[in-house]
Amino acid sequence: MITVSVSEQKLRLGQLCFECSTGKAGVGTEPGSGRTPPGRFEICSKHGENAPLLTVFRGRIPVGLYPEAARGEDAILTRILALHGLEPHNANTRSRYIYIHGTNETALLGTPASHGCIRLSPQDMLTLFELVKIGTPVSIVP
Repeated sequence: MITVSVSEQKLRLGQLCFECSTGKAGVGTEPGSGRTPPGRFEICSKHGENAPLLTVFRGRIPVGLYPEAARGEDAILTRILALHGLEPHNANTRSRYIYIHGTNETALLGTPASHGCIRLSPQDMLTLFELVKIGTPVSIVP
């Protein structure tokens, strides 16, 4: 099971602990809010297997490598683990495109800085991606 602690800005899987960033706007489930949804989830899809480490994704499709393909944006890098909410209050997580993904803004890890997703360093994202399967449970706790 993956556990994300919003208060600690940590993602844990077993004995592994990674610094992460969650929503800059806090915790919540409202569409367009930029908040990280709390509760129980599962990994519903994995994107980017065998892609180079700094691959940039748009719409879950690889579009090139960072920094050339990022155009100065907050990029979704390396791999994507898409989340499916398992509770009524977070059932819209998939339609909100809330992911666990790599980021180019590694200096902000450890602080709330995302648009609702859970961000990891590209290397940590690569490690996590290799260890989890579709259906892996995820718990996001405030």
